[in-house]
Amino acid sequence: MPHPDRRLVAFTFLLLLTANGLISQTSEPTPTISLPGSQSPFQGSQPEEKASSEVLQINFQDAIDRALRNNLGLLLSEDQNITAQGERWKELSNLLPSFQAQLTEDVQTLSLAALGFKGNLFPFPLPRVIGPFNYFDARAWLSQPVFNFHDLEKERAAGEQLKSARHSYKEARELVVLAVGNAYLIAIASDARIAATEAEVTNAQALFDKAVDQQKAGLSPEIDTLRAQVELKRREQQLIAARNDYAKQKLALARIIGLAPGQQFALTEKAPYQELTPLGTEIYLQRAYSSRQDYLAAQAQVRAAEFIRKAATAGHYPTLGFNANYGDIGVNPGQSNGTWQVSGGMTIPIFAGGRTHSDVLEAEAQLRQARSQLGNLRGQIDYEVRSALLDLSSAADQVEVARSSVELAERSLAQSRDRFTAGVTDNLEVVQAQESVAAAHESYIQSLYAHNVAKVELAYAIGDAEQGVRAYLKGRQ
Repeated sequence: MPHPDRRLVAFTFLLLLTANGLISQTSEPTPTISLPGSQSPFQGSQPEEKASSEVLQINFQDAIDRALRNNLGLLLSEDQNITAQGERWKELSNLLPSFQAQLTEDVQTLSLAALGFKGNLFPFPLPRVIGPFNYFDARAWLSQPVFNFHDLEKERAAGEQLKSARHSYKEARELVVLAVGNAYLIAIASDARIAATEAEVTNAQALFDKAVDQQKAGLSPEIDTLRAQVELKRREQQLIAARNDYAKQKLALARIIGLAPGQQFALTEKAPYQELTPLGTEIYLQRAYSSRQDYLAAQAQVRAAEFIRKAATAGHYPTLGFNANYGDIGVNPGQSNGTWQVSGGMTIPIFAGGRTHSDVLEAEAQLRQARSQLGNLRGQIDYEVRSALLDLSSAADQVEVARSSVELAERSLAQSRDRFTAGVTDNLEVVQAQESVAAAHESYIQSLYAHNVAKVELAYAIGDAEQGVRAYLKGRQ
């Protein structure tokens, strides 16, 4: 059973990060182009039917629970699981006894002339049509394969494919948690950007008011007032863009978790920061190889391919079957008697035009592909775990540096204001200091988001997203 391509999902999330400026050095939104049909099913959902009049308060756990009910990718995976169950029952039916019954009542006439009987062949005249006469038969048939190694191995393969589908369904749940975690963190990062931009607007307004007052008092030239006004308008424009971006990120989150169209809601959690001390790399790798559902699904696919290979080889083997029937036959039910038949037979394949050989070659190729994909996935898991640990360590350092940068930038802004108020310098220095504060806040928001996403990715990389994301965000393992 195919499972979602993790690289495609990761690429989708990378586009989301780029589109929202979270891997950029500027707070300006990055223009994007939407490609029709390129959306991952894990970015969609089957929405709930009706929107309520109240404003829903949604925390991280609420978002995950709703997505696990409504997310489109999970619903499609569940349908694939049902399909795999049907395929297994289809293969199992070839090994189980077949029992059926039939009741026949026949009334007919017969044309002797049509059968070639002529009157001159007999000393007495023959009628052209005889009848009508009755025929009654009530009978039950039983068929049971006794030995069919081909069907037996096919059923075993279907059983492994069903296991693979179940693992793929659990993997889909992990992907849903990853999608929700990413979307929720993007949304609260956008909310934090609004708060930072509002503070920047407040600072720019204060600078403009101060410049106006000093111009009226003849203490500063008009250029200082114009410069402060331009800075104020630019910050107001950024605030408008930030609020619009936050509203769109909430819409994206609502699509993932399946809120009814038009449902008003608020996010109750802010961007958390809890330091997480990682365990050893080998410990995480062992967890991943034993818990990653896509890896377990790939292992089941290898076993299924092995059974299919055996089933193809079994095309050379004889098969043994058993058939029986019992019924009541006669002119009518009142003039009938019971009859029965039992038969058993062996079918020995002698020559099938190379069909069995071709089946063996195809099955061998599928087995080799499954093994190659499993080996590649094992290497991919190693890469993802190590990459997530590197991102986590780097993001933690970035948070500390960004936090220090914010403190330094705000101190620099305060001193620049004092210098401007004292008439030591013009307000260009203050504007530049405000730019530094804005850049520092944006860097802090980005680093905080990157740290939390690294935790989510680590939980996902070791196959513990559904249970571990909440604990990881709180600094627990």
